[in-house]
Amino acid sequence: MVDYAAAGVDIEAGDRAVELMKASVAASHNDTVVGGAGGFAGLIDASALVGMRRPLLASSTDGVGTKVAVAQALDIHHTIGQDLVAMVVDDIVVTGARPLLMTDYIACGKVVPEKIADIVRGIADACAQTDCPLVGGETAEHPGLMAPEEYDVAGAAVGVVEADEILGQHLVEDGDILIALPSSGLHSNGYSLVRRIIADAGWQWDRHVPQWGRTVGEELLEPTRLYTRDCLQMVNDLGGAVHAFSHITGGGLGANISRVIPSGMVATIERDSWQVPAVFSTLAQLGQVPWEDMEQTLNLGVGMVAVVDEDSVSAVVETYEGAWVLGQVKKCRELPAVGTGEKLVQGAKGVDAGAAWLRGEYRLG
Repeated sequence: MVDYAAAGVDIEAGDRAVELMKASVAASHNDTVVGGAGGFAGLIDASALVGMRRPLLASSTDGVGTKVAVAQALDIHHTIGQDLVAMVVDDIVVTGARPLLMTDYIACGKVVPEKIADIVRGIADACAQTDCPLVGGETAEHPGLMAPEEYDVAGAAVGVVEADEILGQHLVEDGDILIALPSSGLHSNGYSLVRRIIADAGWQWDRHVPQWGRTVGEELLEPTRLYTRDCLQMVNDLGGAVHAFSHITGGGLGANISRVIPSGMVATIERDSWQVPAVFSTLAQLGQVPWEDMEQTLNLGVGMVAVVDEDSVSAVVETYEGAWVLGQVKKCRELPAVGTGEKLVQGAKGVDAGAAWLRGEYRLG
């Protein structure tokens, strides 16, 4: 006789995982959440939308890529959830939307209740930090498809913004300034490249790297910074002076900033306006990776970019720790001539938009 357990699926383990994660999930809830965990669907009270003039729902879905392989190798699972929330919720916030809810999905080879609970705890903690309740999710056991120690995570979120308050390239003007907010490290992009560099060099996860002040594993598992509260606060404080945000994820600075620049304009990015954190320069040197590849794969220390009018620059830089002027937006009748070492990015991610011009030389940490 063959039953579900013999086929590799442990229903009781799944139930134990749910019990272990219930408190964390509940802690992410705010006053809009209706009911608790265990329903077929999560519910929120959307009454506040009734009073809006023309509410637009913003949605996003993402995962954290091969960073999960680092978490699995180190058997540390409580940080990867913040990466997931950052990748999903901060993509919604760039539109000016306020997050309403998030759901998650975990696929694994074998349910280990404590491990699943750790992952969900990280997700729920980050949801609480962004005031985005975690209202539902699914854990799926895939024996035979995934190894027992393997898992992957994904999530989706929904937010809301007034139609006449949505941010984006339609608001960006000639003379606007790019303000950078620092990243917390590698975030959650480019880990296929990073892991290959580490593996080829023969470095172990517990190797202490003096330039980083910690081990390889500690650096690579540093959670992605959450920008939700900062971005929404900036919009609240400055109102119409904030024209756009760009979340610097896969594709790096050029690809992501160009997406929010209108056609007929160029955003100049000054490479020497900040010191690139040591983790990036160390990896580039270790793997002999060309800087062109580095800047189109990794964030290089810039996690979020705000596009604001010139009069608001001081207010942003003085209010948000570590912020600096990254560059400026200018109208152009024709694209600038690209000099040696410079790079012009246009049409990235399939968006019909302006261009980003990266110039100068990086200051390496």
